[in-house]
Amino acid sequence: MPELQRLRPDHAPALLAFEQENRTYFAASVPDRGDAYFTDFAAVLTARLTEQAAGICHFHLLVAPEGEVLGRFNLVDVTDGSAELGFRMAEKATRRGLATATVLHLCTRAATEYGLTTLHASATLDNTASRTVLTRTGFVPTGEKVQLSGKPGLRYVRSTAPRA
Repeated sequence: MPELQRLRPDHAPALLAFEQENRTYFAASVPDRGDAYFTDFAAVLTARLTEQAAGICHFHLLVAPEGEVLGRFNLVDVTDGSAELGFRMAEKATRRGLATATVLHLCTRAATEYGLTTLHASATLDNTASRTVLTRTGFVPTGEKVQLSGKPGLRYVRSTAPRA
């Protein structure tokens, strides 16, 4: 069973492989990280770990038992009890309910481990999979329209209080 793990330095090889193997798949629905992300990966990872240590962000990986990264689930821009949720799944790990289950688990961790009360998220209108995960996990559209890499999208919000 895959496990949600907090980002650590030893995740580097598996995380880089995940990003490289899924880059084209991701670019179809979420903003591309750009070439610098891959050429400067060690520095990018160090910066993310520094942000995490400062409590600004909380980065997580969904890791298969053999160590392969199946997804990323991040809480960024932590401030005043809220954070922005972002996630991406490996193409081969989609359509199995893993993203929905992991977002639900992360919502619980956000409240119990990080003291967060509200999570926000955004998804492009054409990213049906992410929008479905958000609504299945209790996020509701705010009515605010956003642009994500030039594509129209919607903002969502969710309380981290347990769902009825």
